[in-house]
Amino acid sequence: MGSCKISKGWSKKLDLIKRLLSLNEEQKSIIFGSLLGDGTMWLGKGGINTNFKIEHGLKQKELVFWKYEKLKNFVFTEPKISFRYTNDGTKYPKSWWFRTVRHPDLTKIYKLFYSGEGYKTGHKIVPNNSFLERYLNPEALAVWIMDDGSFNKKIIDISTYCFSLEDIKRLQAFLGERFLISPNFYRDRNKGYRIYFNQKQTNTLIQIISPYFINSMKYKIGFATL
Repeated sequence: MGSCKISKGWSKKLDLIKRLLSLNEEQKSIIFGSLLGDGTMWLGKGGINTNFKIEHGLKQKELVFWKYEKLKNFVFTEPKISFRYTNDGTKYPKSWWFRTVRHPDLTKIYKLFYSGEGYKTGHKIVPNNSFLERYLNPEALAVWIMDDGSFNKKIIDISTYCFSLEDIKRLQAFLGERFLISPNFYRDRNKGYRIYFNQKQTNTLIQIISPYFINSMKYKIGFATL
């Protein structure tokens, strides 16, 4: 069998390709919205730069591939299925996922979401208002809700379990100032907090984000998919 080691020549070529990469504004928005939702980043021990990982359930395959197409120049391997095993050893498909290359542009975003103790533990925070103002635009808001939003009884709510109460209040205030839709929140047992919008706010929110929703995710804003 051939060696699985990366040759020095390919490593140099890869470094050159990565140096030529630069995140555009839409890519930053998609990553920003994803990190408010299900997206993750990790800086390994001794690592210099981070990568960005997307993983969604099998039913969200179209969302995974939509994000992949948007970030394709940073992803050298197409999305794959992740498998798990039952207690008796039976293999079954669990999710679709992909990961970007490590890059300085991604590290800049990483530092916004994983500052303080999160820089060591991988625990996400909500960036401060200046970065919310810059990156939490309508497309990023749509990505966030495609990730963690739900639609029930004509209202949208968002799972924000990984964020602290302080973070939730920051998001609440920002959404009120930026989009004029100030949501409320509640504690969901011992899981954490959820943000929710009343019917009037939900209708306004749908007008803002629906142009960016892909077809298979429109059930999250109350529309039947084709």
